[in-house]
Amino acid sequence: MLNSLERMRRPALRTEVPGPKAQRIIAAEDPVISPSYTRDVPLVVQRGQGLWLEDVDGNEFLDFTAGIAVCAAGHCHPHVVAAIKKQSSELLHMCGADYRYPVMSELAQALARIAPGATPKRVFFANSGAESIEAAIKLARFHTKRPHIIAFWGAFHGRTMGALSLTGSKVRQREGFGPMLGEVSHVPYPSASTPTDNVDPIRWIEENLFKRTLPADRVAAIVVEPIQGEGGYIVPPEDFHQRLRSLCDRHGILLVMDEIQSGMGRTGRMFAIEHWDVEPDIVCLAKGIASGMPLGAIVAKRDVMDWPPGAHASTFGGNPVACAAALATIELLEADLVEHAREMGEELRRSLDGLALRRSLIREVRGKGLMLALDLFGDPETGRNAAEVRDQLVRRAFERGLVILGCGESAIRFCPPLTVSRDEITVAMAILEDAMIEVEKGE
Repeated sequence: MLNSLERMRRPALRTEVPGPKAQRIIAAEDPVISPSYTRDVPLVVQRGQGLWLEDVDGNEFLDFTAGIAVCAAGHCHPHVVAAIKKQSSELLHMCGADYRYPVMSELAQALARIAPGATPKRVFFANSGAESIEAAIKLARFHTKRPHIIAFWGAFHGRTMGALSLTGSKVRQREGFGPMLGEVSHVPYPSASTPTDNVDPIRWIEENLFKRTLPADRVAAIVVEPIQGEGGYIVPPEDFHQRLRSLCDRHGILLVMDEIQSGMGRTGRMFAIEHWDVEPDIVCLAKGIASGMPLGAIVAKRDVMDWPPGAHASTFGGNPVACAAALATIELLEADLVEHAREMGEELRRSLDGLALRRSLIREVRGKGLMLALDLFGDPETGRNAAEVRDQLVRRAFERGLVILGCGESAIRFCPPLTVSRDEITVAMAILEDAMIEVEKGE
């Protein structure tokens, strides 16, 4: 199938994978590294550029993960690298909780400007998505003087104890770490693609929580992903977010939008919630915000972020080098990268829809922009369940030089850098189909 793609750049595997250098690194690392890391494929990366990764043995891979939707501008985008180099030659660190520096101020202004909705905003900086969720929990409780948080089944909000208490994605992420944070409830998350299977979460909250077990005036916030990420790239019904906003308004509850994976242009809008024209009270950001540098943030309505000095802070949050990378990323997004993501998302969706017509293993294509997923069937002839089929497909694609990741119970996510080209989509889909043909044969 790849013979017709000779003019396009393709993965180049020059050794067995993992190669000899990678094998030595893996052998040296395994005794000293935490066994909690998943690492489904033996990739040992040396460098990256755009959508392309080179491992320590010189093998070249096409990356459709972007480090889990982190490298929005691609690996080592020259504009981002230049900003990092300039800032690192001037100031590596000052604690933004105690002192001011221009790049942090500029980024706060930029985020307040581009955040969804017209209400004036304030910004708090963290180092990761989980830290952003922790900050949102604290702020919601402080502002409302209420203790309870509502989250959703299938949600992933991070692995620190507060964020983990909201996470409802997989048992193994929570098992053995209890007790979780108190005053947290989980409710069903609806899917636009399976409406007959849905439990109406708004009615569930009103009738099963507020009327039976949980007074509405105890709830500080509802925390939700506009599109569920780790849970399977689940897109909710068209009216879900508006109804959730109305529910929050009726009961004085804050709406916290986790845009950690879906934000910063990923879905063809700067923020995914803009597809539904809803303004949250707090937005949580990380991943794609700084094209690979560790940075998180919450952007809240100005009257909501009313905690006093010393109430919450971070030594490293808003690090100058990370802020410089974020400003450069926003410049690229506002120039044309968000629109490019929309266009390439349509191209990738067409390709995946076409693949679904040809391949019997595909149950469904879903998502928005460059946040797309293939959900798979199991294989009754071989006895493999859908998760096993998915994991085998990830490995077979990797053996051909395409890096992809699973999500949900049986889906593969496609979240390439937003700089992806039509040729790179064509090559990736050809590799994926070849891998899928092999998996369908039970090989």
